[in-house]
Amino acid sequence: MRKLAFAALLAALTTPAMAQGADGAWQPKPFVEIEHPDWSRNAVLYQINTRQFTPEGTFAAAQKELPRLKKLGVDILWLMPIHPIGEVNRKGTLGSPYSVRDYYAVNPEFGTEDDLRAFIDAAHAQGFKVILDLVANHTAWDNALASEHPDWYEKTWDGHFRPTPWWDWSDIIDLDWSKPGVREHVGKAMEYWVREFGVDGYRADVAGYIPIDFWDTMRARLDAIRPVFMLGEVQQTVHHRAAFDATYAWDWHHTTKRIAKGEADATALFGYYAENESLWPREAMRMTYIENHDSNAWEGTLYENYGDALPAMTALAFTGEGLPLIHNGQEACNAKRLEFFEKDPIDWSQGEDCAYGDLLARLIAFRDANPALANGQWGARMSQVVNDKPQQLFGWVRQQDGNKVVGLFNLSDRPVEAELADGLAAGTYVEFGSGDAVTIAAGDTVSLPAWGFRLLASGSQQ
Repeated sequence: MRKLAFAALLAALTTPAMAQGADGAWQPKPFVEIEHPDWSRNAVLYQINTRQFTPEGTFAAAQKELPRLKKLGVDILWLMPIHPIGEVNRKGTLGSPYSVRDYYAVNPEFGTEDDLRAFIDAAHAQGFKVILDLVANHTAWDNALASEHPDWYEKTWDGHFRPTPWWDWSDIIDLDWSKPGVREHVGKAMEYWVREFGVDGYRADVAGYIPIDFWDTMRARLDAIRPVFMLGEVQQTVHHRAAFDATYAWDWHHTTKRIAKGEADATALFGYYAENESLWPREAMRMTYIENHDSNAWEGTLYENYGDALPAMTALAFTGEGLPLIHNGQEACNAKRLEFFEKDPIDWSQGEDCAYGDLLARLIAFRDANPALANGQWGARMSQVVNDKPQQLFGWVRQQDGNKVVGLFNLSDRPVEAELADGLAAGTYVEFGSGDAVTIAAGDTVSLPAWGFRLLASGSQQ
């Protein structure tokens, strides 16, 4: 009897229900709760600093450039802050666009509300999406909220308004996000531009400085109006749960600059990509960028930061896992740091003989033709191409549904000959750039010049 009872107990403990956890406790649970808009699947971002984008520095002038951007192949246009700029404690002559005097108004420097609406409507008609730069952490000193609701602001130890602690942001003062009125005012402004102007989402300035429950709330409220795209200036996985489609890959940007300057070798990227695969949710889009307004104004130009490594690092940004960004003027080989608080238009004549602009257009077309390179969960994971020169040759394969892309990058200032350790990269492909047929076998030796790269694709849609 005891043997029969024990056998029955053992059988009960090993039933499928018990093995899997009858209460579901051992079942994996999805982390990301939002759905990316389908139009972000292959999207490339383009950042517009309206003040410097054209000689006129207006929405109307920017609108005339839309056909050129369409030809380049970008998809989502990010307009830097469009709002009136504070005058009290202003920096420079024109001030920073990130010193917002009114969340519900348009900076007259850029044009009228009708001009903005015309820009958005024209962009939509040509197939673009438009997101606005939202500055929620702080306002200008002379934002009306400071006089109407002084209790909505954080204070110094002796009771005065204060800029964001530690930074040299003397032209702004911080909002107090424990106040419901702050949340309602900024939140309803976000809804206003989406509902009334057809805005397709936001890039959230210093998103990590604002409580995440606000972003979670606003994502749901905005999606109830229309599906939106949210880019957060933050590098934390939790922001992808219920708020942001994309966040910043600062670690990628800084690591690639270190490699380009000879301060690190190709293996410095291993940590980034290992963390990207093991820590970050599969759906996360991480913005891999060569330049944005911050890096251009404060860190240096494309060539100061990347030098001869620029084409290879750009190709990696556009074909490895990540969401690519083009900063206005980048496609014209802009060789100067743009003034931030003054009028300093981009010199577009620099791009007349700029092969880099053509490279960007070809990389976008290559992404579009290869579904394995899509953003977020739509694209394929990168698998490492192991070789005997890992300090120089950075290689990977991305493949899914019959589409296979091989990326081989010499991330050094010396030629390299590297032997492949296995057959992961083996196959017959079409080479990016030349269109030649190429065959790779297991154990082949790959040769690349200094800072050279190769992209090979099979089963593409092109």
